[in-house]
Amino acid sequence: MAKILSAAPVVEALRQKTLVKTQALASAGITPVLGILRVGEKSADLSYERGVKRRCGDVGIEVRVCALPADASQEAILDAVGALNADPAVSGILMFRPLPRGIDERRVCEAILPEKDVDGAGLRSLSGVFSGCGLGFASGISQAAMEMLHYYEIPVAGKEVCVIGRSLVVGRPAAMLLLAEDATVTICHSRTRDLKAQVRRADIVITGVGRAEMIGEDWVRPGQVLIDIGLSYSPVKQKLCGDVDLDAVAPIVDAVTPVPGGVGAVTSMVLLSHVAEAADRRYRLLLSRRAGQAE
Repeated sequence: MAKILSAAPVVEALRQKTLVKTQALASAGITPVLGILRVGEKSADLSYERGVKRRCGDVGIEVRVCALPADASQEAILDAVGALNADPAVSGILMFRPLPRGIDERRVCEAILPEKDVDGAGLRSLSGVFSGCGLGFASGISQAAMEMLHYYEIPVAGKEVCVIGRSLVVGRPAAMLLLAEDATVTICHSRTRDLKAQVRRADIVITGVGRAEMIGEDWVRPGQVLIDIGLSYSPVKQKLCGDVDLDAVAPIVDAVTPVPGGVGAVTSMVLLSHVAEAADRRYRLLLSRRAGQAE
């Protein structure tokens, strides 16, 4: 029977790690600050904002909210991004998306400085992930998948990994993170021939296409680890579920993440770890510059 890789211990381990970093920064007189940019008052955004504030308080991160009206112009949104970029106290920026209709969301995302782009929204952050240069951050969901593998001590070096999905939010950044840890990665998508065979061949499968319980018992084999990022509604079972039919594959594979209660639940804590890391990077950069000036 498969080991169920639940989120709760991963979240707690990541919280403790983030707290250690923020406490070290506090001893140097630095408080990490998350700047939230919200346009309008959608109930989902407000609910997430409340949750982020609560979790930030638990790990010593301050939150500042810049709330704009739902009819804010593109120029007003860009000005708000510019103000957060220019504020030296703000360590990271989280912008709620999607933005209202008529706003060029890509342009706004690209305006966020990569060193503050803790949600991995901009292409400059992605380029940093792809090049491994340490600029910017991976998307929260792709990093959360890696955190699951790390916590449960599932090695990826030398492993065959099948990533299903090629989006800039999940598939491609996840593939780059895996490559950085010496995995052999195959990215599959809607045009992949014999997807089932690709999945069966892999040691690790990371899927995030949002097709309810697509991966069943005839897709998998013993020894595999399945990381399910998908989220959709199953009209058959009348509940939220992932891309993996958990009941069908659990008797076969070695380990699998549940949905809900798996990768998605780790994402918000990844965001906070990115804020702490952004503050730490800035602090180290300042120390380096001061050392250079003193020479």
